[in-house]
Amino acid sequence: MKLIVFGATGGVGQHVVKQALEKGMDVTAFVRTPFKLNVTHEKLQVIQGDAFNPEEVAAAIEGHQAVVSCLGSNKGTKKSGELEEMAKNIVLGMKQHNVDRIVYTASAGINKELPGVSGKLIMQILKNPLTDHRNAVDFIQANGLNYTIVRPLGLTNDAFMGTYRESVEGVPDKSRTIPRADVAHFIVKALSEEGYTNASIGIAT
Repeated sequence: MKLIVFGATGGVGQHVVKQALEKGMDVTAFVRTPFKLNVTHEKLQVIQGDAFNPEEVAAAIEGHQAVVSCLGSNKGTKKSGELEEMAKNIVLGMKQHNVDRIVYTASAGINKELPGVSGKLIMQILKNPLTDHRNAVDFIQANGLNYTIVRPLGLTNDAFMGTYRESVEGVPDKSRTIPRADVAHFIVKALSEEGYTNASIGIAT
């Protein structure tokens, strides 16, 4: 598989690049600042570009079989449409070049699925980035793509475990976090296995 990763220098993105290469995939990392990518490999291509630039995004997507987005916003909890804008650029680039497989990394909470008082509090604090992710997901789902939406709970830098749980409805019970390396493992798995077509999966340890 020939894969392009947006957000490849981020915490999850770096793990996706490494793990996809380990699986024998040909990987293109689309990055704004290449020196932040701590990976070298004969099957790795690095393209410097801006995800807010639709022409650069579309040109980078050409010739690939699948897209992974691990993009984040630098707006924190402020109101923003950055994630939606970048997702639209990716989707339009995919349609331009007849690429239909995408794995999009969002966040638990985009479906208002976090349970209990603490869940409601978290969703209120993160209302703006969750809304931005939700709008991005809506655009992806409205465009006839073969998508997998990843909804991880709180991300950590803990070591890879490989024992995370998945939930189509809501999020896994009695869980709060997941290592970034495990999120990446799920993303690569979703690309390789048939059961994640047009699915939205909550994941946590």
